[in-house]
Amino acid sequence: MLNAVYRLVAPRRFEVEFTEIELHNVIVRPTHLSICRADQRYYQGTRPAEVLAKKLPMALIHEGIGQVVYDEAGEFQPGQRVVMIPNTPTEPDTVIAENYLRSSRFRASGFDGFMQDYVEMGRDRLVCLPPDIDLRVAAFTELITVSVHAISRFDRIAHSRRERVGIWGDGNLGYITALLFHTMFPGVELSIFGVDENKLADFAFAEETYLVKDIPKDLVVDHAFECVGGNGAQMAIDQMIDHIAPEGTMALLGVSENHVPINTRMVLEKGLRLFGSSRSGREDFVRTVSLFAENRELVGNLQNLIGSVIEVGSIADMKEAFETDIRRAFGKTVMVWKN
Repeated sequence: MLNAVYRLVAPRRFEVEFTEIELHNVIVRPTHLSICRADQRYYQGTRPAEVLAKKLPMALIHEGIGQVVYDEAGEFQPGQRVVMIPNTPTEPDTVIAENYLRSSRFRASGFDGFMQDYVEMGRDRLVCLPPDIDLRVAAFTELITVSVHAISRFDRIAHSRRERVGIWGDGNLGYITALLFHTMFPGVELSIFGVDENKLADFAFAEETYLVKDIPKDLVVDHAFECVGGNGAQMAIDQMIDHIAPEGTMALLGVSENHVPINTRMVLEKGLRLFGSSRSGREDFVRTVSLFAENRELVGNLQNLIGSVIEVGSIADMKEAFETDIRRAFGKTVMVWKN
């Protein structure tokens, strides 16, 4: 089967390559793709030069859904809508999760992502979607699973006193993490900390929101999530350490290119637990899709993140989608993939 792969060959430059795709495993036709910050770092060329030289050319996008075209085992039916799991483990491990194994491969970060006409997938890398799901929301399921994964790990690690949890970050990741935490632990009070009053207004399900410059000195949370990353990570982590109760747990989700100093003296004095969380695995996708099916209000709130929806049928359209996404301060850019 002839396949078109749309690869980034240099910052802001896509080229198409035609390849043969063999009818093995499951063949999926991507239909809705969502642009992530990681994709933008490649597209804009903000990753270090040595990283770009090593990884390009490469097809971008690791957030996406599609329709099954062919399954050699007949388990999936043609036309069935599925979410595609970008993490691709190469070995089993009874201790380390698949998304932390150093041997695992991740689409759009070392090998081709979903910007293709067709993608060959292992059947364990696919999860069927509910029939009436909003496909625009389903497009960024992978990002949602990152929050589900982090919250699931928090539930295993953190102590049982969970009266109030703080979430630092008012962007997409902060919103999703707060919304998922509210859905999974509805009895816990949520405090949200951000830098934009307009964004904070979207956290209507939280008990309270604060601008980071106006946090009351006596405010205390039992546990905290950092969803900031980048240049703002240091301030967020410092504030979390200041406002968290002794023996609290801090989950770090934000990605930073540079080293972030941490006040280890207060980490020691308070006996804090810090854990990092990155990406997700199959069980997180299965749980997320179950949450979609069980909680329509959740999907409705996630619709607030739908930003631009752009039909893509050419390289010019791809560039338009990425350039539009750069100008967005909040929300997700979804490409409706025409092939």
